[in-house]
Amino acid sequence: MTESTVNGSLAGQRRGFMIVCDGSNGAGKTTLIDNLCRHLRGRGLEVVVTREPGGTTIGERIREILLSPDTPEMCDLTELMLFGAARAQHVREKIIPALEAGKAVLCDRFDSATLSFQHYARGLDLALVESINALALGGFRPDLYLFLDLDPAIGLERVRQRGAALDRLEAEQLAFLQRAREGYLAQARREPRRCKVLDADRDIASVTGEAIALVEQLISSMPDPASGGGRGA
Repeated sequence: MTESTVNGSLAGQRRGFMIVCDGSNGAGKTTLIDNLCRHLRGRGLEVVVTREPGGTTIGERIREILLSPDTPEMCDLTELMLFGAARAQHVREKIIPALEAGKAVLCDRFDSATLSFQHYARGLDLALVESINALALGGFRPDLYLFLDLDPAIGLERVRQRGAALDRLEAEQLAFLQRAREGYLAQARREPRRCKVLDADRDIASVTGEAIALVEQLISSMPDPASGGGRGA
């Protein structure tokens, strides 16, 4: 499956689009996704909300292994390949069918998280991480990435205030989480049209308002199916 295959399958009908909400732990991704979902459904769109790792039965089982604090012995390469395996299933089983049906997909984390955590934070070779991502994606890319940027120390405090236990990645040293944050900012600098950084150290209404404006820009830029336009690169 290549991006051109996706293009062709969506020709002649309203195509779906995919938005990724990613970024610092505790930055408010879940709340933002809920707000965006309400906005898009208010527009009359069908919306699929999903997450990574996870999103499918297989992916959710992989998620349990990846994020469990009971697997501290997991090596970095195993971690990378498990993320890739979950994503490959997610794209083919859930995401592409939703887009082909003209739905909007909102995803909590995606390939951007693998670049940030496995390359920038873990230090795995960039070419290796990108090759695993490319294999899992099969030429597909989301339309828009919204990176919620927040000081990792503030984000962890928010997680603790919710009373939630830290998962295996959240429990890493603060320096690890800071490197991951820098990874998101680096991706945004590299792809400023596709990746947008939102300051998450604000009230959620302000963050949501900015995100909705970016989503509306995306929707307005999408070609009319009657014109024969396809999925943008």
